[in-house]
Amino acid sequence: MRFLAALSLAAVCAPALATCPKHDLTDPARVRLSGDQVLIVTHASSNFDARASSKRGLDDAVHFAKQHRIPVVYLQDDSPPNLYFMDDCDPAYWVSSVDGEVGFELKASQVYVAGGHLELCLSRTLHDILLLWSRQPGRSLTITYLMDAVYSNGKSIEESAPYYRDFERFMGVVTYGRPGGEHWPKLTLLETMGVIKKESHEIEYLKSILPHYARTMPPDYRVELRLNGSAPQVLRAAPGRNPPTLQFRFVDSAAELSRSGSE
Repeated sequence: MRFLAALSLAAVCAPALATCPKHDLTDPARVRLSGDQVLIVTHASSNFDARASSKRGLDDAVHFAKQHRIPVVYLQDDSPPNLYFMDDCDPAYWVSSVDGEVGFELKASQVYVAGGHLELCLSRTLHDILLLWSRQPGRSLTITYLMDAVYSNGKSIEESAPYYRDFERFMGVVTYGRPGGEHWPKLTLLETMGVIKKESHEIEYLKSILPHYARTMPPDYRVELRLNGSAPQVLRAAPGRNPPTLQFRFVDSAAELSRSGSE
């Protein structure tokens, strides 16, 4: 039943892909972001997410950001530009980023992330965000993963996990008949949650895919993980009564944020 419930998440028609017109890329040194929030979209390309599994979530994320006047930055690699599948072609910036690196100043304390191969280019984006933040005076940072807008190959799922066989079956179905290789087998992070199903297992999995905050963030930072509306899980305590807090927040989708009226 768990497998069938997860499979229903993927039982949708493949989206029609649009192509953005030719555009200039901004030198990272010239990026100027205002406000305390930003949406960073990493490599939203069918070169990496051939099913375009994250497209609907990504388009919802950009729509959410623009509704709330949150600047949007698209990170673009050197793969063919026509493979980028977002509907909205007018972000605040298009920035060249071969590996998902963030080479511009970032001061927003509310960072939303979408697009991106969870284990590769998005991981680089997140590590750079933490590095940039660690160089600033201590203050709280929330990184929100929009799970239906993030794609993954599930390489962090251990064979010993109780949901491993369900994951293998699900991946086999959605990639059936596809050519082999790294570019094809991707699920959204939300689909992976649908396979895992049990909240305690979901949280343990999410812990395993976090960027290495212990290497980067000063020890006076409290670190938390929060899944949708659940209570935050403290991953690392910090001294003092009100220490700066790094929170990794995972939400199903930007559409869900819009319905709940939260940011």
